[in-house]
This record gives sequence, structure tokens and C-alpha cells, in this order.
Amino acid sequence: MNPTHLTPIDRPTLSLPDGHTRLLLHSCCAPCSGEVMEAITASGIDYTIFFYNPNIHPVKEYELRKQENIRFAEKHGVPFVDADYDTDTWFSRARGLENEPERGIRCTMCFDMRFVRTALYAHENGFAVISSSLGISRWKDMNQINDCGHRAAAHYPGIQYWDYNWRKGGGAARMVEISKREQFYQQEYCGCVYSLRDANRHRRETGRERIKLGVLYYGDGTSKQGDAD
Repeated sequence: MNPTHLTPIDRPTLSLPDGHTRLLLHSCCAPCSGEVMEAITASGIDYTIFFYNPNIHPVKEYELRKQENIRFAEKHGVPFVDADYDTDTWFSRARGLENEPERGIRCTMCFDMRFVRTALYAHENGFAVISSSLGISRWKDMNQINDCGHRAAAHYPGIQYWDYNWRKGGGAARMVEISKREQFYQQEYCGCVYSLRDANRHRRETGRERIKLGVLYYGDGTSKQGDAD
């Protein structure tokens, strides 16, 4: 496939709930947010990216993902809010949940933490609607994400969580195509230290090498090298 080719898609004109005009979009990474951002941009919605992901470990991986997201936001002229990387709080909340499976209660805790901070920023900065790019990934439980989003929004009067299904209408396939076109950094685990541990364990059991950070990019093979801790 030509990396610049995109599957034709008949995009609907999106509108925010209740006639609102500004959106605060929580972004987990560039690959997941690429299609979401382009769909929102195509509909002329005024939005800002909110990057709050203290779950991502180690810091090298965090910076790789954040800088890719900043690059894409700047390309589209979208404001980007770089929130705190308060890993101590995240690890404190994950205590006792270290061996929970993906999509389990540790992930619920993680989504809750990130979305509540998103809702707080929205409340303090005049946004009535929040959403997230997390739900476009087929590796995530969309119902789990939406439940966390609605619960977070309920903390603050006047804040709504927009639970639009970004996968439908070819969105999930287009997400990968955009990632190849932009040659985004390709993440090989969810993000937290426990998902990294479990991914490397599975690799050992199947005779594969452990994950290396900064190596795999969509569309153009490998780049800079560095072992995951």
C-alpha cells in the first residue's frame, strides 16, 4: 500500500452535544488521535488537545509519544496542552493492582485518573465538552472508556463527555493509514510499566526479543534504538 493512500470515507458532519462549540480532546498518543483529529477538523469544530498520561513508562517512551502528538497538533494548528507527568500519583493509585489484566480494574483506575484531570481542566478553562482518542483502538474496551469518561464529567457541573464511536465508518482502518502516512512512532505496548512487563513476558514465552523503545515507526521500518527497561 502506498503510505500516503487513504481509504475513501464518507465523513459525517460532526456536531458537539447540545449545540456546544468547543471541545477538549484528551489524547493518549498520535496514532490513536490522528483520525480523531482529522475527523473533528473536517467538521470545523474548535478543539484543543489535552495530553495527560502519567501512566506511560519509562520517561523515554513518554517523551516519544508526546513529541509525536505535538508534531501532529502543530501541523494542524491545534492548541496543545502539555499537562503534568505526575507518575508518583499514578503509581500510588496502582498499588495493589500490579497483576491485574489489561482491560481490568487497573485500567479503569487509569482512565478515571486521566479523565478526571481532563474534566477539571475543562471546568477551569471554559470547555463544556470533553472526549478522548482512547476509544478508537481495538485493544481497548470502548464501554469501559466511555463509563470512565461519563463518570469523570459528572464531577463538574456543566461538563459532558462526548462518547462518539471513532471506530465506525472506517475510522479504525483510517487510523492506521494516517499513522503510516505520518510515519508515527509505533508503540508496542499499552503504556504502563505493567503492560510493558506483560508484553515482554509474552515475547519471552514465544521466543521473541524484548521490546525496544524508539525503534519501530509506521511506514518506514526502524529508527533510533534503545532497550525498554
